[in-house]
Amino acid sequence: MDSSSATFQISNEAVCFCWQSSVTRTSWTANNPGRRFRGCSFYGRPAACNYFSWVDPPPHPRYKAIINGLLRKADNKGNDEQKLRRMVKCYQIALGMLLLGVIIQKMWL
Repeated sequence: MDSSSATFQISNEAVCFCWQSSVTRTSWTANNPGRRFRGCSFYGRPAACNYFSWVDPPPHPRYKAIINGLLRKADNKGNDEQKLRRMVKCYQIALGMLLLGVIIQKMWL
């Protein structure tokens, strides 16, 4: 029996090989976007076991394409907002320098 198919049940709660309550997480990989799975609560630490079990069935290929497209669009939108903020900051600096130049020029006249 491999780690992906073994599940222990104690009081209706999935328990990993560490005998800890497993944790439900959501995958955001390109192959399984939005798909939930249960894994070791010590994941990412040296004490973690290899317990892993899918909660949701595999997504339909169209679902994967839609979710991945939305994630790319959201990433691009975030990048556009960052570019806009940088541009506004540059304009603010340029306007400040222009005003400072005008003030200094009036002081010298």
